[in-house]
Amino acid sequence: MTRIKRGYIARRRRTKMRLFASSFRGAHSRLTRTITQQKLRALASAHRDRDRQKRDFRRLWITRINAAIRDNKVSYSYSGLIHNLYKSQLLLNRKILAQIAILNKNCLYMISNEIIT
Repeated sequence: MTRIKRGYIARRRRTKMRLFASSFRGAHSRLTRTITQQKLRALASAHRDRDRQKRDFRRLWITRINAAIRDNKVSYSYSGLIHNLYKSQLLLNRKILAQIAILNKNCLYMISNEIIT
């Protein structure tokens, strides 16, 4: 019988995995089994950290807004500001408020004074 050559599908799959893991260190970029394990681990970490990143940024924005409000010695804290924003139906999210707190504190003070009255 003549020799049958294997197809290219498995090689193509492994090549794709190697390209994904080409920046990994040591055996994690050279050995097929460890490449597979590290690829699964990397994708799981990326998926987990996308959610964690949203949490972290929200915490950062809240901290910045709270610091700017307390720096001005306004009569209420962060929670009071957010409560009054909702009561006056001002639709400013925390990201925008944090940007205003960093770049233009006077604008944040004007907003806080408007919603008190």
